[in-house]
Amino acid sequence: MPGWIGFPELIVLLIVLLLIFGPKRLPEMGRSLGKGMREFKDSLTGKDEALSLPAADRPTDPQDTVAAPAPRENEPVSR
Repeated sequence: MPGWIGFPELIVLLIVLLLIFGPKRLPEMGRSLGKGMREFKDSLTGKDEALSLPAADRPTDPQDTVAAPAPRENEPVSR
């Protein structure tokens, strides 16, 4: 913390916020502030792109998919 903000200043700030917004609205504001900060951090690191796409729309790596070998011409097909 900066040197000019101490414990008494934080207490006064919390009391003022509690008086202005009330005890019911304060946790909602904290929750939305935390969610916004988390989304901002994820957008900077690029984590949101992989999580936001549904599994069907995600780009696939050709090495991840394994295809069954095709049967040869004279070889019987087993079912």
